[in-house]
Amino acid sequence: MKNKSILILLIVLSILSACNSNKNEIKDSPLYKGKELTIGIIGKPPAIREENIVFRKMELKGLSEKNLASKFNSVFIMKEHLSEAAKASYASIYRNSGIPFFFIESKKSYIPFVLEDADYEDFSDSKSGYYASGYYQSGEEGRHWEFGLYNDKVNKVNILDAYSRIFKTIETVDNGK
Repeated sequence: MKNKSILILLIVLSILSACNSNKNEIKDSPLYKGKELTIGIIGKPPAIREENIVFRKMELKGLSEKNLASKFNSVFIMKEHLSEAAKASYASIYRNSGIPFFFIESKKSYIPFVLEDADYEDFSDSKSGYYASGYYQSGEEGRHWEFGLYNDKVNKVNILDAYSRIFKTIETVDNGK
């Protein structure tokens, strides 16, 4: 009888541990292992897993500098600077700099950043659940990306995965030049 009780207890524990696995975190998220990327960052650099990413702090006014593409593979604009970054004076920079821009934690997509006649606050929040939006224009053609989180759950594992996917996108754009 004692062995039967132990066996039942082990089965119950096995079932409970299987049910307890976190379904809100992505499993087996691949790291970005491509070439080293230098990313201009407006705001606090995010925690990431990759060692081949270099963040260089910059100010919004630094976007006006010539030849951003010679210094950076991309620019990240973090949440606390999104409203100011959507000012009309920056729209032509996003469209003409030759590098992709990523608007981290923007609930309004990339559109308020590339239009000159609208303010960030004029756009309603998207219900899409995207964590980051990206925009890149080469010549007349513009491209954009949206990066969501696994199961729309904001947690460290899912955010790290989103950054890895963004880095892969940057490398793809950079190699396509």
